[in-house]
Amino acid sequence: MVAKNGDPIRTMRSPLGRVRGLGAARSGVAHWWAQRLTALALVPLSLWFIGSIIALAGADQAAAAHWAGHTVNAVLLLCLVLATFYHMQLGLQVVIEDYIHTEPSRLAALLATKSVVMLLALAALISVLRLAL
Repeated sequence: MVAKNGDPIRTMRSPLGRVRGLGAARSGVAHWWAQRLTALALVPLSLWFIGSIIALAGADQAAAAHWAGHTVNAVLLLCLVLATFYHMQLGLQVVIEDYIHTEPSRLAALLATKSVVMLLALAALISVLRLAL
């Protein structure tokens, strides 16, 4: 590639990387899209959840459990839980990759974060399923 003034443009990517269309991280575009899609999914799910909680204000525990037991509400709650925790994991991964510079520390932080997020998501999913079943 040549710039307008005739000087060659230097890039940090290898010829194979240019052919494959991969950047330095090799998965940045997929990560970016996943973060944007989960954020987009969270907008209507969060609005639905907030509206439902407002509608349930003043209801007793049995009424809330009955509401969560409906199939549509249970499915939307499961979607909300999955999208929330996946979006959180993606965001925390970006922060860890940006601010932890040593490879062993970064790897340990990423593994710990993913493990904690998975455990929290599993606990939330089991809670919703117990209410729904």
